[in-house]
Amino acid sequence: MVTRGTTRLLLRNGGEAALDLTVEPWAQTQQIPPKQTWAVVTHSPAADGSWSGTLRGDEPFLVDHRPASVTVWANGDCFHLSDRDGNLVDSADWHRPVQGSDS
Repeated sequence: MVTRGTTRLLLRNGGEAALDLTVEPWAQTQQIPPKQTWAVVTHSPAADGSWSGTLRGDEPFLVDHRPASVTVWANGDCFHLSDRDGNLVDSADWHRPVQGSDS
């Protein structure tokens, strides 16, 4: 039986406002509410569990932080979000930025 690598990256929003989170290369954007910790979980596409890397080989993630936002490049073949305890964050619970709003 072949076991693929699985890894998770914890992201904590310690601020007072929502933190924009974008997961690439899927361009999925949501907001982590204040004082919450979420995990980005990804699985290696390689049979040996290795990672392609972004800047170097064998790196599962690359994180780019800016004021009020963070972008995570997940170098797996898929991703999902969970809370700190491993419970899946349902897409209906995601707090997405309002786009195209005139109000």
